[in-house]
Amino acid sequence: MTHKEVDILLVEDNPNDVHLALRAFKNHQLANSIHVVRDGAEALEFMFCTDRYAQRDIHSGPNMILLDLKLPLIDGIEVLRQIKADPRTRMIPVIMLTASGEERDLVESYRLGVNSYIVKPVDFDQFTESVRQLGCYWLLLNQAPRLGSAAIVSHS
Repeated sequence: MTHKEVDILLVEDNPNDVHLALRAFKNHQLANSIHVVRDGAEALEFMFCTDRYAQRDIHSGPNMILLDLKLPLIDGIEVLRQIKADPRTRMIPVIMLTASGEERDLVESYRLGVNSYIVKPVDFDQFTESVRQLGCYWLLLNQAPRLGSAAIVSHS
């Protein structure tokens, strides 16, 4: 996967949620390319093109990140912190899709720049519909700058 464009990076350790999300995107034909990573360390490797993703071009996406909060190795808050701290990746929409409805997680996510925070529905149909709506909004309706545009903009 050297120069392949990625529409969505799905950062999720629960295989059932991965399966449901992939199925929802496929059924609604919302994304051409979805890349799945199962822990926070791999998410950062993917985003910053290091280790097993060293050959990947940082400008080839993703256009949206669905990020779970509770992840092995490095949690979603730290992944979010690093993505939003780097000018090359900070403009990529990050949607926290998590089972945690705790106020402190919600507040910290927004403080770090998350674009949306959604508590996962337990019900299959609700989960599928949530994923469909996310894809429709963030991939089809939302206008986002091209990757790399952040480096062009300067504030005087």
